[in-house]
Amino acid sequence: MRHNLSKLPLLAVIAVLLLAPSALAQTSALSSLPEADALFYASPHRILNEAAPRVVAPADLIKMRTTFADLKKAIGVDPSSIEYLVIAMRFHKPTGDLSFVAPDVMSVIGGDFSSDSLMSLGQLYLQDKIRVEKYGSKSIAVMRVDQIAAEAEKNPILKPFVEMAAVPLTANSLAFGNLGYIKAAVDAVDGNGRIGPAALQSLMRDPNVLIAASGAPLAAFAKSFGLLGLENTSRASRCDTSFGNFYAAVTMNGANFSLRGAMDADNPDTAKIIYNLFSGLMKEGINAVPDKDAQKILQLVKMSARDNEIVWEADIPDKDVAEFIRMQPKAKAEAKEPPKPAAKRTIRRKRTK
Repeated sequence: MRHNLSKLPLLAVIAVLLLAPSALAQTSALSSLPEADALFYASPHRILNEAAPRVVAPADLIKMRTTFADLKKAIGVDPSSIEYLVIAMRFHKPTGDLSFVAPDVMSVIGGDFSSDSLMSLGQLYLQDKIRVEKYGSKSIAVMRVDQIAAEAEKNPILKPFVEMAAVPLTANSLAFGNLGYIKAAVDAVDGNGRIGPAALQSLMRDPNVLIAASGAPLAAFAKSFGLLGLENTSRASRCDTSFGNFYAAVTMNGANFSLRGAMDADNPDTAKIIYNLFSGLMKEGINAVPDKDAQKILQLVKMSARDNEIVWEADIPDKDVAEFIRMQPKAKAEAKEPPKPAAKRTIRRKRTK
């Protein structure tokens, strides 16, 4: 026993050395993203190669991998080789006419594929539906979405999405989103307007997460509704707080999927008030869920007030997740099965002489 324990520090160092290069490379890639107010992160590579085999039936796993192999042959991308997917949102101040401006939205994928080859394939498929324009150090492929353009005539809030664009940010990463945000992504690659370290640190608290999300909803609200001024005029903030900033993630820990999350409550008193309010509502909400398997999983989520934060955490056995997934098709089939019609009574007619 003592001999085995003596090996633990060495094993820990080896694990860190093996994981660190991948984590650092990924963090470096994300640090070149443009400014964002809300972020969603996923690691398809780890989800499909490490998590899925623990909860998906072997037969379904074989079908999934066959489909991925076909996609690799068709477009050169295997979803299980995508290292990261990030969806970013950036909010804006209102315009001079006091109109609400829709947030920019962009997705970025990176992994074992050629972004230039993928772009060439897309251009070949779309042909004259796209144009290519030079911006900064990159060439951006731009496509006008006629359906959105028609709706934007009636609803100006859709104008930022009339033109969608894609650009290879690096040799193995590709960004897609509305044109304004894609240009901001190119600027960030060139070193201008990059995402703040605090936002990235919040998203990647644990570099080995399967999925994670973070954001600053109160700051986004203040910006979008003129509390900080308009696009052409600024207004000093009268409320400097990180209240509402949140983080949530799912990781794997032994035989469990671990859920971790936190919301900034500004101070310990507010944290306790919110906890007292939410704890009762949470119990009522769980009891209202009709699916008993879902109830079982939700009951594992524990919430607490710690310093300035509301913290929630749960360790869910992978066998429970697998059982929940396995029961879903059966539950849907039972819900779709139409009720059997009532048996018709046979009416016998009396014979007449």
